[in-house]
Amino acid sequence: MSAVVTPLYEQVKDHVLGRIRSGEWQPGARVLSEHELVRELKVSRMTANRAIRELVHAGVLSRVAGRGTFVADLRAAGHPLQLRSIAAEIRERGHAYRAELISAERVAPPADVRAKLALKARARQVFHTVIVHYDRDTPLQLEDRYVSPAAAPGYLSVDFGSVTAHEYLMEVAPLERVDHVVRAVLPGTRVRRLLALAAADAVLLIERTTWSRGEPASFALLHHAGSRFELRGIFDL
Repeated sequence: MSAVVTPLYEQVKDHVLGRIRSGEWQPGARVLSEHELVRELKVSRMTANRAIRELVHAGVLSRVAGRGTFVADLRAAGHPLQLRSIAAEIRERGHAYRAELISAERVAPPADVRAKLALKARARQVFHTVIVHYDRDTPLQLEDRYVSPAAAPGYLSVDFGSVTAHEYLMEVAPLERVDHVVRAVLPGTRVRRLLALAAADAVLLIERTTWSRGEPASFALLHHAGSRFELRGIFDL
């Protein structure tokens, strides 16, 4: 069996991310230009351009016209119309990701969750997990998720320290439809404590219902610390 060769543009991205992870390039620091990457890594201009472009789109780098390319600030950024694992977003910025499982259990769903998941009368319980996702040692997202046992019967057996709920559900309950609502809210005591928020901090709340195989699969409340997270997107019209 032949070895898998990492594309050159991915190698360039790894090189840039390695220098960010090591602390050599801090937030706000100017990174090597495409010409400098070409000279240093002996790659083509097209390869260097693709690597930098993808890191800019991922929110790792930012371009300033006439000045160059810089390491983006520490605020996490998600795309308003894309569904991605929070772990992937954090790692693409060159940061360490970890998760803390607060609870994982079968519960009788509240009325609003029952309606979101279109549960029949005989479906008395659903799976419920509460997970805090960390960017380095900073709590970035509190995930409060309800899952239909019919869509993912093995959900509670997942090791959420090694795979996110999003990643697992994308594998076992292929995504067909998403209902996605975003709003700013003042958090309750529990959310504030788990996200280590100050008294005046607001949160950005994403309410997300997903469908698989023609049925609702999960309903999630994704709380983000407003001062540490933003939604950012690039749209081609």
